Amino acid sequence: MNPSRQWLPRSITCLRGYTLNDLSHDLIAGVTVGLIALPLAMAFAIASGVPPQVGLYTAVIAGFIISALGGSRTQIGGPTGAFVIIVAGIVLKFGMGGLALVGIMAGVLLLIMGLTGLGSAVKYIPRPVTIGFTNGIALLIASTQIKDFLGLRTPAVPSDFLSRIELLTHYIATARPETIAVGLASLAIILCLPYITRRVPGAIVALVLLTAISATFHLHLETIGTKFGGIPRGLPHIALPNFHGVHVLTLLPSAFTVAMLAAVESLLSAVVADGMSGDHHDSNMELIAQGIANIVSPMFGGMPATGAVARTATNIRSGAHTPIAGIVHAATLLLILLFAAPLASYVPLTTLAAVLFVVAYNMGEWREIATIFRLSKTDIAVWFTTFALTVFADLTVAVGVGMSLAALLYIYRVAATTTVVPVTTEYLRDGQAHILQDKEIPANVTILRIHGPFLFGTTEKLAEATRDLNQFGDIVVLRLRNMTALDATGVHAFEQFNTRLQKTGRTLLLCGARDQPCHIIDHSDFLKHVGPENVLPNVQAALTRARELQGNFEGLAPELTRELAKQPI
Repeated sequence: MNPSRQWLPRSITCLRGYTLNDLSHDLIAGVTVGLIALPLAMAFAIASGVPPQVGLYTAVIAGFIISALGGSRTQIGGPTGAFVIIVAGIVLKFGMGGLALVGIMAGVLLLIMGLTGLGSAVKYIPRPVTIGFTNGIALLIASTQIKDFLGLRTPAVPSDFLSRIELLTHYIATARPETIAVGLASLAIILCLPYITRRVPGAIVALVLLTAISATFHLHLETIGTKFGGIPRGLPHIALPNFHGVHVLTLLPSAFTVAMLAAVESLLSAVVADGMSGDHHDSNMELIAQGIANIVSPMFGGMPATGAVARTATNIRSGAHTPIAGIVHAATLLLILLFAAPLASYVPLTTLAAVLFVVAYNMGEWREIATIFRLSKTDIAVWFTTFALTVFADLTVAVGVGMSLAALLYIYRVAATTTVVPVTTEYLRDGQAHILQDKEIPANVTILRIHGPFLFGTTEKLAEATRDLNQFGDIVVLRLRNMTALDATGVHAFEQFNTRLQKTGRTLLLCGARDQPCHIIDHSDFLKHVGPENVLPNVQAALTRARELQGNFEGLAPELTRELAKQPI
């Protein structure tokens, strides 16, 4: 990266050569994602135990700062489901003042991470830990919405999962048929509309249609107006939050958890954006923007914010070219706050609950559980411990214990793959098929080797080494002879690499995997992605397979070859 541009946000660097065509795409994308963010921002706030306008303030202020100062072209920031449970716990114990203190401390931590280059430390969180607390958060979010979705009449709902479920079960007889009907209708619209058209967000259609129906027919539903008294117009005046210094040490673990969650989710979202747009984000600049956003947001009555994967993906699919789209998204929400805030009073809470049910399902990554269960018992133990502690204990504890288990697992795997064996005639003979020095490598074949353990914390090196796929041949061979260990995060990195290659018409071959990596690959879904015929015992077999594939291409007419190269092999 040019040193003069190292600390420049993408909103500045993207302005060079900016055209009216770029502006038109950014305006359409910004307005679209702004409308999608409207129900989500209110729903996340309500689920967190704060008024709905807090979510809107966050989406406007933090959304603007993250797009204006961030290191990604298309990242959309705002409140997300990752924070719902921890924010609810902080508000319950320390009120809005405590939440503001946590937000500011988390912002400072994120700022330090970005300025010192510690953003790369986020990659040391292994996939079983990430999936474990994502599953747990999704389950907790869904459980908090049962009351509003069914319209139950209950006392204050407890914060811990088991007590909450016990209370909801006890009062299930108080469910209101009208509320359930509207909730189910909202759910049906959100789930079914994408099969008809993706031009209009299902959440917005459900919000507008069910709000209009409930207001027109005077349905007896709990709404934003009946519970919170409506949403005030505009943004609140900037003010330093009122909190007590004695709470700093008490809330520091929560601030650390918020900072880690914000870093993980924002960088994950930026990586997804890179894959969809072909861009490459600046991780440290992104964390600096996240830090500033979380420092400023509480001064406007906001809550913690981070990059939002679903909204970022929608932004890209809607045609966004630059961070101007994210700024337009924030401006769209601000205009709604200024001119349409009173209308939000009629929004049924059951509709917002339906929105969050879908969000919880989508963020849960439930399919990943089956993959983890096919891996080693240690991966399963790390996932289950993180998941159970997230649901039944505390998110801060879950992340801490999960990371500790992952560190022990890392040490165990490195130790388990260290061997001391004598060099024998058989050893030399077996190794002959793996060496490259006496092999002829076809011109269209690129060979990459991985040396050492390919575990969480090291997988980013594959993405860095393969950033420009145009320099690679039609067939890419990953030589794993010297890769001593593999885990779930490493397999996921292989899957992402294979997907990138397939999109460019290239084929991935793997060869020479040792016992432990071979066991992990055989018991994962990766074989379905790459094809078992493309996983070979040694480099000699891989080069033979490459020549077979090359022959298949050469036997086709040039036009057909070009067309086939566009398709996954």
